[in-house]
Amino acid sequence: MLPRLVPVYFKIGRDADFDKQLDIVKALFAQEAEFLPEVGLGDPLPEAEAVIFPQLLGEAYRCLDDFRRIDLPILLITSEFGTMLMWDWEIASYLRSEGISTIAPNSLEQSQKVLRMLAVKRQLAAAKFMVFQDNPGEGFQAPIFKRFYWWEDECTKRIMDKFGVRIEKKSFKTLGAYAQSLPDEAAVAVYEQWKDRLPLKAISERQRNSALKVYLAVREELDNDPQIQGMGLNCLNESHFSDSTPCLAWNMLYEERRLIWGCEADTVSMLTKYLLHRSLEAPIMMTNLYPFLLGKAALKHERISNFPVVADNPDNYILAAHCGYLGVVPQSFATEWELRGKVLAIVDPNATAIDARLPEGPITLVKLHPTMQSFSVSEGELTGYAQFPNSDCLNGAVIRLENGKRFVESQVSHHYLLMTGHHLEDIRTLASIYRMGVEVI
Repeated sequence: MLPRLVPVYFKIGRDADFDKQLDIVKALFAQEAEFLPEVGLGDPLPEAEAVIFPQLLGEAYRCLDDFRRIDLPILLITSEFGTMLMWDWEIASYLRSEGISTIAPNSLEQSQKVLRMLAVKRQLAAAKFMVFQDNPGEGFQAPIFKRFYWWEDECTKRIMDKFGVRIEKKSFKTLGAYAQSLPDEAAVAVYEQWKDRLPLKAISERQRNSALKVYLAVREELDNDPQIQGMGLNCLNESHFSDSTPCLAWNMLYEERRLIWGCEADTVSMLTKYLLHRSLEAPIMMTNLYPFLLGKAALKHERISNFPVVADNPDNYILAAHCGYLGVVPQSFATEWELRGKVLAIVDPNATAIDARLPEGPITLVKLHPTMQSFSVSEGELTGYAQFPNSDCLNGAVIRLENGKRFVESQVSHHYLLMTGHHLEDIRTLASIYRMGVEVI
């Protein structure tokens, strides 16, 4: 599903250069975009993901009202190399100073990335996220889980209003019972297909079969509805509905279909993950954050007595862990990967969890704000991993941030997405497409 671009020309001053540059742009991005018929600046626009100016003229200084009436992202690609000409910087700066946001790529690769972002915008408008839950907050650790915004109807409405994606809810109880009713032979057949790709030696045959039955059950739902682009289930709070966990299923479905997954049915994390991963193609996963500044409150939850020793100011460090390890990391993102037995007390004894590592080095922490009007972003370094035997953090990541105090004051959730690499500037571009802000912490 390619993004639809509307080429726009100035009614006064249009010349052969416009048509020449438009032909170049169409040839450059023939595989990345669908070009609609040209429209004069100020005329009504068709339904599309963005407008594109292949040519800028000095007439722009006298057309501010027409620019302000454009309610789509404005893309400026005025050179034969897929970028904006440097002669157009003054016009772009003038428009920006007048409150008109534009996107002016400085490389062909950046232009292609912007077009992927716009493609995601179109895809989301036709997408569906499916979550399996029954009575969120009523199960295990109710005082904690009842606080989560992603289960509120208001949150679901905001997601729909801003991005168009629909959220469909089904019974986790029904799904769990169905998965358990599947014959072991079905799980074994799947294992035979995957055994050379899955490190499963650390779990029993029963654990393996139960995990694969969850995969079969959710894959069936996916097969029945091609509009589903993300799936999640309330795997901890309502874990009594299943004798396993979905970690292996999410890994397998990402590897074979690039399905976006949501631990604990966190739809805000799913949406953040979808937007960023589909747009930037960088490895991304969700985890819990335990800033060293939180002290005993964080230590108690993870059942550890102290944070790891670090080389500089501990206030700027975070321990990242989820379900006993770093979290659900697909194999293709990981430097190390193994499926192990469960760690948390609130899941079935037969359940499993992924023990995996992202590469050490630059990392970006990001999540959508509850209002869906901005991204919370912090760039840091994944400095290493820490192990705490007989705890709920058998292998967590240690992350250094620029300013830990500011992060704790401003973070929007205990769930954050970790992205390999630094991506702040690309996230700014993505935010501009949706007329959103970026809070850097």
